Amino acid sequence: MKTFTGFKLIAVMALVLAFATGCATKPAEEPVDQSAIQEARAAIVDARAAHARVDPAHADYAAIGNMIADAEAALAEGDTGRAIQLANQARQMAEAAAAARKPVVEEPKDKGVTQYTVVRGDSLWAISGKNEIYGNPYQWPLIYKANRAQIKDADLIHPGQRFQIERGASQAEIDAAINHARTRGAWTLGVTEEADLRYLSR
Repeated sequence: MKTFTGFKLIAVMALVLAFATGCATKPAEEPVDQSAIQEARAAIVDARAAHARVDPAHADYAAIGNMIADAEAALAEGDTGRAIQLANQARQMAEAAAAARKPVVEEPKDKGVTQYTVVRGDSLWAISGKNEIYGNPYQWPLIYKANRAQIKDADLIHPGQRFQIERGASQAEIDAAINHARTRGAWTLGVTEEADLRYLSR
């Protein structure tokens, strides 16, 4: 009878030990979801493109830019779900604002150099897309190249920076800029991409 009781006690202790060991085991870290990161990046690019088509005088222009900046910050922090949500919301707001915009008569762009002061929510993509700059967001590498001394990462510019906007670029330079913008590939905030370095070296 005592032997049976001893076996029961050993069995109970073994179960307790197994449970404690299982609780103490550190769960494996979840792998990084690359597809979610790519989806967030694509959503931000789409939001930027939509924002570039909004009249800067529109009441929601600054709010949309701020929302895109928040999406970029969320992505940098690894919160892809929030980044996607914010970027999609910004894109929808921008599309609605652009649809209500009155047609703008684009004035000829003079040769020479002018300046642009960065405001919150700006990106090279959005600046390049403004009618008073190039009227084409895909020409943003021209701004990047002209201001390489103060732009470490083409995806990260700061309010208050003053950029030189060079006019009269040759067709070859414009084509090279557009080609780079279209084929640049994945990007990471705070990092100078290899593709950008190759573009700057040309």
